[in-house]
Amino acid sequence: MKRNKTPELKPLFIERMKLLLPNKKDFEDYLEILKKKPLNFIRCNTLKISPSELKKKLEEKSWKISQPWKDYPEVMIVEGKFAPVGDNNNNNNADNNIIKNSGFINNIKGGSERSELLGGNKRGKAEPNLIPLEPGELGRSLEHLLGYYYIQELSSMLPIITLNPKPNEIILDLCASPGSKTTQISALMKNTGTIIANEISFGRLKILASNLERCGCTNVIIAKKDGVAFCQRIKKFFPELRFNKILIDAPCSGEGTLRSSPKTYLMWNSKTIQNLSRLQKSMVASAFEILKEDGELVYSTCTHAPEENEEVVNFMLKQFPNQVEIQKMKLPIKCRSGVTSWNNDKYNSKVKKSCRIYPQDNDTEGFFIAKFKKIR
Repeated sequence: MKRNKTPELKPLFIERMKLLLPNKKDFEDYLEILKKKPLNFIRCNTLKISPSELKKKLEEKSWKISQPWKDYPEVMIVEGKFAPVGDNNNNNNADNNIIKNSGFINNIKGGSERSELLGGNKRGKAEPNLIPLEPGELGRSLEHLLGYYYIQELSSMLPIITLNPKPNEIILDLCASPGSKTTQISALMKNTGTIIANEISFGRLKILASNLERCGCTNVIIAKKDGVAFCQRIKKFFPELRFNKILIDAPCSGEGTLRSSPKTYLMWNSKTIQNLSRLQKSMVASAFEILKEDGELVYSTCTHAPEENEEVVNFMLKQFPNQVEIQKMKLPIKCRSGVTSWNNDKYNSKVKKSCRIYPQDNDTEGFFIAKFKKIR
């Protein structure tokens, strides 16, 4: 589905993306996907309901639900809803092809067959007309209000799949609000162990607390502190407290969210990227100090800017040459290797183990993920 006219991309941003996507068709595909409305992804909250039970409840509302990944049944796409029998209103025909025109289905690994995901009927019977959900319908449903599912873009789920939380671990979510990833961690831990969810903004802290309560997450301690200061305080005053795993879903320039947040077109500027890069390096270095030996740290952003991504990874390799190891990741979508040079800067070749997620590859938002292990 194509959206209404969006603001124009700034010339400098276009230049940068052309350097990251030198293939002409690749760059054109990127520009084209920005015009299309994102898919409706949700994540089943397994603390309250099983994926099969949730799917049944949503299908009783005439919603069409698909589960693209066999290994992750909690990940769902709400393709739309079936119009009542006899409703021949075709005003939304363009919307009915959201999934059909999507590149996502062809690029997932371990997903359903395309015909099944699109509702193909092996018996050859025609299905009722599929129409989009009404604006806000996904968020105001009873199942959402009860915390049975979380509205979460697919690429936003991937850092936690990479982190792979286990029951009874001690985990730090350093930049936690609004809680999508914190609640995902809690579900995978089955409400055992301890999660410390930190957030500096009081306004965002209230949103975090609300989502944790709605989702029934009882193994979370909320903290309000600047990320760097929080890590320094833990290191100084609580030397016995070290984390099995740490997530830093860092504040970033948001280049990957253009499809869902058109205001990013207007807010983007190169100075912000440089400022954020300095902050991100400080946060990751400080957090690494309170990671247990053999512990793992996942760093993620929703931007394409190398200054906020590979440059941060390269910084860590320089800062902790004998302590940090970059882990190779296995994700169920198309993932491109990290870049090894940018603006005349050369990065350590190991940054290639990072993951770049582009919207045109999977019909998702853009993301970047890197995984560190503390080896001594």
